[in-house]
Amino acid sequence: MPSRPTKSRLSARRGTMLLGSAFALTLAVTGCAASDVGLGKPASGSASDDPTDASVPTASAAKVAANIAPRQTGVRVDRVYRLNVTDGTFDTVAVTSAHGAPLAGKFSADRSSWNSTAPLQPGATYKVHGVAKDSDGMDSAYDARFSTATLSLNQQTFPSFSPLAGETVGIAMPVVIHFDVPVTNKASIEKHLQVVSSPPQPGAFHWISDSEVHWRPKKYWKAGTDVTVKANIDSVAAGNGIFGQKSRQETFHIGRAMVSTVNIKTDQLQVRRNGKLIRTIPITTGMPGFTTRSGTKVIVEKDRRHDMNSETIGIDPNGPLGYNLKGVEYAMRLTYSGEFLHAAPWSVASQGHSNVSHGCTGMSTSNAAWLFGNSLIGDPVEYTGSDKYMTLTNGYGDWNESFATYAQGSALHS
Repeated sequence: MPSRPTKSRLSARRGTMLLGSAFALTLAVTGCAASDVGLGKPASGSASDDPTDASVPTASAAKVAANIAPRQTGVRVDRVYRLNVTDGTFDTVAVTSAHGAPLAGKFSADRSSWNSTAPLQPGATYKVHGVAKDSDGMDSAYDARFSTATLSLNQQTFPSFSPLAGETVGIAMPVVIHFDVPVTNKASIEKHLQVVSSPPQPGAFHWISDSEVHWRPKKYWKAGTDVTVKANIDSVAAGNGIFGQKSRQETFHIGRAMVSTVNIKTDQLQVRRNGKLIRTIPITTGMPGFTTRSGTKVIVEKDRRHDMNSETIGIDPNGPLGYNLKGVEYAMRLTYSGEFLHAAPWSVASQGHSNVSHGCTGMSTSNAAWLFGNSLIGDPVEYTGSDKYMTLTNGYGDWNESFATYAQGSALHS
């Protein structure tokens, strides 16, 4: 019968076992495989097959990084927020403002990145939470916050449109976009402007000033066209620290095709609807010194009664050439400088024979009422017969340049 181990032998065996455990712990801490220390590949059933062995990773290999650092403040609103993952792919990404509004975005085809597709908003704090997986399916979470710069109204520009939403206008009406704060980086803004028509028609933008850009088709609009104007400028850089305040879009309608032609020499106005002559009206235009302009004008506004005072064109209303007329009927503005179509009952005897006005086109009250009732804002009135010409910016003068020249007024023209 074997003898029981003595206390001293038990102590010796415990020492040997502790030494072996310490050696195993050293391998685990240093992360060395058996081959790294010259022991060869572990046999099946060895300690390396234990699921708790140090060679099995305990953390995801996927690493997530952002192009905006966590806790960064004063971020420009025109930045695109981007997350990238190495050694893995994204499972989910959520970016929300402090009010819980989500920031739209999309993954790349291989889900190795996520980019925001909606603009950042000024003065907002965003919370980011993303989860990526490595090739073993282990999760890696990314959490961060960042804040955007606060912008005053003077640092934001708002787009307003003409025509207004739902209006029906004539075939010569340009699209007019006005900005309440000047735009100096016109190319940046114009990239985010769009005019879509049904049926489609080619056209071009032309900047009238830092605060106004027009778009006109190559030829007059086709009757019945629907036009949608889009200004997707929310948080888009407009230059000099200014950004777009809001994205907007509106749709308006083109009515029937009506074109009026005026011959200044013969004092006749002819109206054609859809190409057919429907009325000839005797008129009077500007007397010597007040020559009416030749060129294509567009009806800018209609006013059933309009006060006219020569002081607005630099003439003393009490002088021999002055006037101060109250409630002139059926007035339709053609230029910013003061040319109108209107009723002129005081000059009926001269209408169709001679030019006696201060530059406006006058006609009888009955003819003016008919023309007013049949006209739309945006209808073209084409003048010939004088050596004084219409200009681009005196009203809607967009049709007084060739289309090739007009298109050169785009900030994106090359």
